[in-house]
Amino acid sequence: MALAGCNRGDANAKAAPAPATLLIAPEDTVTLKPGSTSSGPLITGTIEPDRKADLRAEVSAVVLGVMKENGQAVKKGDLLVRLDDTSIRDGLISAQEAERVAVQAAEQAERQFQRLKTLRESGMASAQMMEDAEIRRNTTQSDLSAAKARVVSARQQLQRTEARAPFDGIVSDRKVSAGDTAQVGKELLKVIDPRSLRFEGLVSSDALSTVKAGQSVSFGVNGWGNQQFTGKIRLVAPTANATTRQVEVLVDINGDVPARMAGLYAEGRIEASSTTALMVPASTIVRDGERAFAWRVKGATLQKVPLALGERDLRSGDYIVKSGVAQGDQLLRHPVATLKDGQAIAATTSAGAPAAASASASSPIVR
Repeated sequence: MALAGCNRGDANAKAAPAPATLLIAPEDTVTLKPGSTSSGPLITGTIEPDRKADLRAEVSAVVLGVMKENGQAVKKGDLLVRLDDTSIRDGLISAQEAERVAVQAAEQAERQFQRLKTLRESGMASAQMMEDAEIRRNTTQSDLSAAKARVVSARQQLQRTEARAPFDGIVSDRKVSAGDTAQVGKELLKVIDPRSLRFEGLVSSDALSTVKAGQSVSFGVNGWGNQQFTGKIRLVAPTANATTRQVEVLVDINGDVPARMAGLYAEGRIEASSTTALMVPASTIVRDGERAFAWRVKGATLQKVPLALGERDLRSGDYIVKSGVAQGDQLLRHPVATLKDGQAIAATTSAGAPAAASASASSPIVR
């Protein structure tokens, strides 16, 4: 019975299947090579338009109509908000009538002065009469100038009842509706130029010595997932904020960005320095708690190798590898959980070609 039990154990051990041979296509591996990585201080802030205008009421009046809604495009000079101009128009008419009367009075005084001047030359008018006529002429001319100024002022007030777009852009924030009473200084709406979006960031004053105009910046925007944007520093503020000890940095964004990005939070890193190091793609790394390892193709077998990782490059997402692999090593691009250390592998021309063979051999294909 003891011998029979031992024989049964040996049979079970022999029945345990060996790991299946893994078929690997060229696209399933990545060859390690040195890459460029950048490092620098962290920058946080918001995406803001460089060209923006807050249109405010310049006269006290009731809002008659708002011609544009949020997000609508506008052209320079387009009417955006119309205010009630009834009282201002009446004031303009009154000023124009006062100007007409002043013109008549000035013309009459000028004619009277010219007549007395002729009479004075022939000795038929006294010097006192000439002086009085000249005074009246000067007074009426002054009144005429004041009347013209009042007309100009009334016209300007009438123009201020219409808020027009100062440049091509879009309406970003509508503040009033028809029927509202707009006091002087009340904000009506905002217009921004979506082509002028920039990154207004803040950098710690401790890193100010490494930041300068012209440096590249890589950053992500809240709401845009893992998409990365790039830009260049236009301006570094000469002084730091007395409360936060941070310095404002203006970054011009490369390429066109959506207008909806205005006002969103952004975070990135300034490329203050650049170094060359061995990089591994994030997809090749398998993590087990705080440890990291990868699967290396070595001859006809797989090797599980531990990795010592450094910083992550924000531009590419790759990691600096300090030890564990070397330049030229081939790693599985997308390792799966069923892999075994020392598992046999076989090369194939493409991922799709050996499908029939793998079915007969019961071997998985790495994708």
